Amino acid sequence: MVGTGGRSRSGTLVPLDARHLARPSYHPVLRRDPAPRRSALVTPPLPTAERPADLEQRFATGDPAVLREVYDAHGALIYNLCRRVVGDAHAADVSQEVWVAAWRSCGRYRPEAGSLAGWLVGIARFKAIDHLRRSARRPALDDGADAAERLDRSGTGERPAAEVVAERLLLADALRQLDERPRAVLELAFYSELTHQEIAERTGVPLGTVKSDIRRGLERLRRHLEGFDAADRP
Repeated sequence: MVGTGGRSRSGTLVPLDARHLARPSYHPVLRRDPAPRRSALVTPPLPTAERPADLEQRFATGDPAVLREVYDAHGALIYNLCRRVVGDAHAADVSQEVWVAAWRSCGRYRPEAGSLAGWLVGIARFKAIDHLRRSARRPALDDGADAAERLDRSGTGERPAAEVVAERLLLADALRQLDERPRAVLELAFYSELTHQEIAERTGVPLGTVKSDIRRGLERLRRHLEGFDAADRP
């Protein structure tokens, strides 16, 4: 389950902004004073913590044998985004459009520009928005009004809801790829807004290790967001 936010000092529910978390200047953990505590979100680990190191390179070269591995690694992430944005009835169709478009444009993916997961989610974002726009233009259809409502719904400010949902899913995906200890450390930093020292005291993990875990987690999240930004509209 993806965290959607926490509570402000006034008790108002506020959205979790993945880009805000990924900024080098951000961090409740960098503040001197403890932040208000929230309940940490428990994110289940993936069956395998790391994917093959050459998976992205092989995809970029158009190796046909790699497509199944990429689908196994990221298919659930793509489908989950499509389901959250366009609804259950159309999620499978839009997911298929994503994979067809991604494979046709695999030569445009550059591993040095960002993660493959982020790039695929970037394409999925475009396909989901395109689907909603097509459906919203057909008000005679039963789902036309629902599509218009989904398209207009915004996560933060003027940004499309699809982008906000996509970035939250990428945050959750980045956390899932971590081993148990660094994942727990990052969740305490992101969702409970504990300082470095508070995390070390709560978990018994040395302070230097806490700082290293948070730095590596932020680097992983930033690489996901860089891949997301690097995706072109198919």
